[in-house]
Amino acid sequence: MSPPSLRALSWLVVRDVNRTVGGGMASIELMRRSLGRRGWLDDGEHGVLVAVSRFTPGTNVLAYCAALGWMHQRVIGAAVAVAGASLPGAALVTAMTAAVATLDRWPAVRAVLALATLVAGGLVLSSAWALLGPYLRGSRRGWTLASAAIAAALFLAGATPVRVLLALAVWGALTPPRQKA
Repeated sequence: MSPPSLRALSWLVVRDVNRTVGGGMASIELMRRSLGRRGWLDDGEHGVLVAVSRFTPGTNVLAYCAALGWMHQRVIGAAVAVAGASLPGAALVTAMTAAVATLDRWPAVRAVLALATLVAGGLVLSSAWALLGPYLRGSRRGWTLASAAIAAALFLAGATPVRVLLALAVWGALTPPRQKA
């Protein structure tokens, strides 16, 4: 089977990458299916492209698109695939940012954003309470409170979240196992 034309390749990349929300793996899977149906990509080639995209630093889907474009159309294919994968999303984010910057000038919009922030914060605290609740009511209350105190002290001392998590992992490893009832 002959490789896709530059136009067909660019259309598939633009369509499949820009119709997903979230991670790049969903976009990669859509491209695999679209290209596989047309006979332009087999499982072995897809595996190599995924390996390359996961190995290179940066956004996986852009690395996948660059490798895909290179495989079929060399330099111009890689450039077109990366542009097709990134420019539509960048234009959308730019437009949304401009709209929010314009809307942010209105007091009513600021009030709604402040309320949304409070609701989001409340949801985070509610989830944290639901996760901690069983430990605060059980026999491990002292260890749970000590863990929270360690985390708070490290945070207030300016420790990074990774260091706080590392310290709590060490603290958890030192915690004696729970006695079975």
